[in-house]
Amino acid sequence: MVNTVLLNDREIHVSDFLLSEADNGLIRVSFKFKVKHSEYHEITTLLYQNDFEVKVPQMELQFQAKISQYSTSLTDLYKEKAVGEFTLELTEKEKN
Repeated sequence: MVNTVLLNDREIHVSDFLLSEADNGLIRVSFKFKVKHSEYHEITTLLYQNDFEVKVPQMELQFQAKISQYSTSLTDLYKEKAVGEFTLELTEKEKN
């Protein structure tokens, strides 16, 4: 059971991790993770980069990826003590 993913070396504790293959044969991972009010700025700044080195230590998996789907349960994580659940799907970048 995967419970940790690293995005550009930022450790994220995840749930509902799923490894699959995109239609073009590239790696696809999806997972959910909680984001606290205090982490909101750091996490959204990371996600806006949309250029990730993904590491899944428990699977010895590492690849370059971009976001293929993203959603959050809350849009106002600026409120003190707010916690949102982010859902993220990353697809491997095509190799040149």
